[in-house]
Amino acid sequence: MTPFDDSPATLSRRELLTRAGAAGVAVTFAGTVGALVSADMAVGAAGVVPRAGYGPLVPDPAGLLDLPRGFRYRVVSREGEPLKSGGGAVPSRFDGMGYFRGRGGRGVLVRNHENSPTARNPVPAPREYKYDPGGFGGTTTLVLDAGNGLIEERVSLGGTAVNCAGGITPWQTWLSCEENESRAGTNGYEKDHGFIFEVDPFHNTANATPTPLTAMGRFQHEAICVDPRTGIVYETEDAFAFPFGCFYRFRPNRPLGGYGSLRAGGLLQAMRVPGVADLSAVQEPGTEFGGIEWVTVPDPLATSEPTREQDYGPAGITHAQKLEGCYWGNGAAYFVSSYSRADEGSTVDHDGQVWRYDPVRNRLRLEVVFTRDSETPDDKLYQAPDNICLSPYGGLMICEDGDGEQHLLGVTADGDPFVFARNRQNVGTADDPSYGEFAGVVFDDRGRTLYVNCYNPGTTFAITGPWHR
Repeated sequence: MTPFDDSPATLSRRELLTRAGAAGVAVTFAGTVGALVSADMAVGAAGVVPRAGYGPLVPDPAGLLDLPRGFRYRVVSREGEPLKSGGGAVPSRFDGMGYFRGRGGRGVLVRNHENSPTARNPVPAPREYKYDPGGFGGTTTLVLDAGNGLIEERVSLGGTAVNCAGGITPWQTWLSCEENESRAGTNGYEKDHGFIFEVDPFHNTANATPTPLTAMGRFQHEAICVDPRTGIVYETEDAFAFPFGCFYRFRPNRPLGGYGSLRAGGLLQAMRVPGVADLSAVQEPGTEFGGIEWVTVPDPLATSEPTREQDYGPAGITHAQKLEGCYWGNGAAYFVSSYSRADEGSTVDHDGQVWRYDPVRNRLRLEVVFTRDSETPDDKLYQAPDNICLSPYGGLMICEDGDGEQHLLGVTADGDPFVFARNRQNVGTADDPSYGEFAGVVFDDRGRTLYVNCYNPGTTFAITGPWHR
């Protein structure tokens, strides 16, 4: 692992976007991401770890996606078009996504659809693949050839609600998370929601009769990652209102037991950082806490009150606003707080944090902080990291989720930010149906293709090019 550099590497967002052909956004990146990069991440890159971005964006004549010179995209799938394997239209609201290596050089993507009852195109699930007749969300599975051509596209989970992100298990399945905690009898739902569902990317018949993993908790799930040594699952909660969400771990009764093993139950616990009630209060990259405590959730099904608001004793548990991305790497669980706002109940404002929890040392460390430029603190064109992944070429790829233009950002191993893509399909806001955030960023297992979604209009892109440059 590259040692963490405590000296801040900063570049104003205004400079960043000016170099990329955009204008006038003001955010600085504090800290570096050296601690997020390890030697084994460069396997797909032939040992090359670039220390810079890929240059200015070139306007796309088709008006879909601006990329740096030499890169190209292919539209793999688009909402409203007929499903390749039949059975209805491609659902709306493309969100989290996982990549799996299939047979014969094929790639397999499992894609979430964050659909509520207002979605234009609900997931057209056959009855046997539908959890709740009143649910419009779910997942689709895409099978791609070596050139990223679409071979199959089918529904793999339906009847769920607001499937946001999730994560891949060590036994190569996808855990799809409902960012919703509606009760049966509300909002048109016939069953309770707020659960995690397991999806088999390779054997679709295994996905019939969807079963919620109730022991993993009922709350506004965002994402998960799994410790491949112990089978412990780490979960983020993207709660919208104070006291905000928590970071959880699930200790399964059948760790690493393969598909269906999580149905055997286990113990759900919430993180307590001694002396820290709100993670937003921590502002310095490199700040580290030991003696992390895990407190058993009294009622994982939240039958009377949300898990984040239950009685955890006088010391309580630790909360954070907008807990979103979660992934495993370098022997640790990384998770993201997209932003915090004091006027909404957080202790301090920030525009994004990346945290690292090391279960062996039982220590939590703030690795990266995104801070707003003091010259124009009210500029809201950039608002937060959302879905996030480690690049096999070093550093991070970050999906921007805010108002105005939406970008796919990169951060090099040295902590220098760069713009990698711009969504040209729309310039939406969170309250506008044209909302066009990026989501579901993921590389294939060889580091040759980056897949990413545009949320709305739902579009899945496959991006290739000179990654070694």
